[in-house]
Amino acid sequence: MKGLSVLQLEILIGILIIVRILIRFFKLSEIARSVSYEYLDSIIVAGLTALFLINYVVRTFYIPSGSMKPTLLPNDYILVNEFLYRFRAPERGDVIVFKPPLPKAPDYIKRLIGKGGEKLEVKKGKVYINDTPIVEPYIMEMPDYDYGPVIIPPEHYFVMGDNRNNSEDSHIWGFLPKKNIVGKAFLIFWPPRRIGLIH
Repeated sequence: MKGLSVLQLEILIGILIIVRILIRFFKLSEIARSVSYEYLDSIIVAGLTALFLINYVVRTFYIPSGSMKPTLLPNDYILVNEFLYRFRAPERGDVIVFKPPLPKAPDYIKRLIGKGGEKLEVKKGKVYINDTPIVEPYIMEMPDYDYGPVIIPPEHYFVMGDNRNNSEDSHIWGFLPKKNIVGKAFLIFWPPRRIGLIH
């Protein structure tokens, strides 16, 4: 499932705008000219709307691995809300897309587990926040490792994959800076049999 890239969409919109301008120089009947303008205007407006949504509100994301099983499966396509966190802070349990603090790494997707100022520890198959175990019905299996205790720095988060024992996440590469968050994953839209909200 390969769609237009942002650059290709921008080029297509530019070409359509040029065609719309050039139509006035063609010898067309008034009805043909009117219909041409109507179709071109509709496509241009749809393209501009798509560009706005892609750049400022929603983007698609492909799931390449099993680190978020069972919530997300390899080859799922999801929608990510890039706008939400401008109005509210990320919350524990949110599935987020972010730029990991690793050189030249692609965007990752994990679940937000700990927030700045909290004490986090993984022991005996459970995650503890401020010495209290959290309920995690979404994980594939309990973690088979221990981690911490650590205090998460301000303006940072601790993220983990739902497939705890097969996920490159904060227990490996450390805390996630708030500024690295791209957005909240909210919908699986492909394949059709998997369409649904992400919890």
